Amino acid sequence: MAPKVLISDKLSDAAVQIFKDRGIDVDFQPDLGKDKDKLAAVIGDYDGLAIRSATKVTDKILANATNLKVIARAGIGTDNIDKDAASKKGVIVMNTPFGNMITTAEHAIAMMFAVARQIPEASASTHAGKWEKSKFMGVELTGKTLGVIGAGNIGGIVCDRARGLKMKVAAYDPFLSEEKAKKMGVEKVELDDLLARADFITLHVPYTDQTANILSKEALAKTKKGVRIINCARGGLVDEEALAEALKSGHVAGAAFDVFKEEPATENPLFGLPNVVCTPHLGAATTEAQENVALQVAEQMSDYLLTGAVTNALNMPSVTAEEAKVMGPWITLAGHLGAFIGQMTDEAVKAINILYDGQVSEMNLNALNCAVVAGIMKRANPDVNMVSAPVVAREKGIQISTTNQDKSGVFDGYVKVTVVTEKRERSIAGTVFSDGKPRFIQIKGINIEAEVGAHMLYTTNDDVPGIIGTLGQTLGAHDVNIANFTLGRSTAKGEAIALLYIDGPLPEKALKDLHDTGLFKLDHTRKTQSAPCIGGAFLSASNWLKSLGSSQRLRGQRPFLDDPTMHHAPVQSSTTLPDAPDLMVENPV
Repeated sequence: MAPKVLISDKLSDAAVQIFKDRGIDVDFQPDLGKDKDKLAAVIGDYDGLAIRSATKVTDKILANATNLKVIARAGIGTDNIDKDAASKKGVIVMNTPFGNMITTAEHAIAMMFAVARQIPEASASTHAGKWEKSKFMGVELTGKTLGVIGAGNIGGIVCDRARGLKMKVAAYDPFLSEEKAKKMGVEKVELDDLLARADFITLHVPYTDQTANILSKEALAKTKKGVRIINCARGGLVDEEALAEALKSGHVAGAAFDVFKEEPATENPLFGLPNVVCTPHLGAATTEAQENVALQVAEQMSDYLLTGAVTNALNMPSVTAEEAKVMGPWITLAGHLGAFIGQMTDEAVKAINILYDGQVSEMNLNALNCAVVAGIMKRANPDVNMVSAPVVAREKGIQISTTNQDKSGVFDGYVKVTVVTEKRERSIAGTVFSDGKPRFIQIKGINIEAEVGAHMLYTTNDDVPGIIGTLGQTLGAHDVNIANFTLGRSTAKGEAIALLYIDGPLPEKALKDLHDTGLFKLDHTRKTQSAPCIGGAFLSASNWLKSLGSSQRLRGQRPFLDDPTMHHAPVQSSTTLPDAPDLMVENPV
């Protein structure tokens, strides 16, 4: 019996034809996604669901999806899909991360032109029979400074186009290396510097805990008088009420917004203000982009349903079913190692070096590499997946190198990940025991054996009496139960670490109380007072006391391949990493 796919949003006719040509039974109902009750009533009849942004795939809909195997989003954003519920259901979630990059970047440039020359208002005035030539005095783009917040795929295209307009481009992106910035022809700057210098500011970052309200009231106050702000990325990146006040006061000369905190946006503080250009989320609304993402969705879904090949999956790695039986725990470990060290790294990453020792060196290293890199990159981009992660890393100028070697120690196999920044290297290693569970075995060169948990607390301190008692007493006072407690140290009286597996999220007050003891060591690697870590549950602090979300528990997602229901079809690897020099290993496990 042929697989059956439901298209519940508007999608190109070409996509429908691809499904038919591949022998898949397709049901095209472009308005069904707007009716949650009707969708829930019929979803159980389908193997695949193709959507855009109008369809909301909730846990209630998934509860009725008894036969559903794959959800594919035509576009990048998957905020409208409950990915945790989908993973628990064994449903693969795909997107098309690269189909609309050019279109979105071009819209940002168009919006910049529109606000610079007040084109919408001038057009409306002229249509009304007025001839107000002197009223609409614009500014040139040539020679102006464009501040780009987020210099990834889309932001990089905007930078390129702006340079073609003879603009000066300053980019703020913690994960953009100096080398990559030079190749792009842009100046890498800190956020405050960008705010003070930019004549135009455009945002191209995903909505995360780190980027939410990045242009707050306080940040807007730091901007150059007369600045113009463009947001074609995600709603919620800018404090819209504060921006409205800055526009009214004249501090901000204009704004152009394609996205809003609340969508559909029928009301907004920006509406009705002079020199504010608003469009209804048109970033990807071109015939070319719609065609590209629609075709990609159809091909990806068809490949999976017919052959088991997985492309651009957000919650499943690209390995064959045979490999998954052996590699599943190691892929989980690789993701944990990457996410752990990614949470510890706030600076721009120059290189990621991965060492495979013993039995793991003979496995599908491409899938393991992708799991490591995806774990690291999720710190900056929650939507990155095992397929797109290496591409995103290369776009950011990050060198990825791997080394495999025969068994060299007491473990049958282990994985060691080293992240290199401008100032330092940081490493972590782990293995999988016979029970199939991943373990951390080394952090920062300190040997340790720790079980990986959903909620973990990591501390660094000088090896002095009282640390264990303080940790236990403080956590106990806040009703935090310790499931596992592991210690390690470099030398007696030297640097020591502790890794605690706890039963639930660590209360902020407990973290503060631990800070206030003064027993925990200020890490030279940290600069910021506080920075959200992936997992969404905890905050890091300046003394290198860090509570960690489980490395694969990003926004509630399950660890890769920990559910046998996810192994129902063979999958194929579709991405390879570039050749790179061998890793120089210091202090092997």
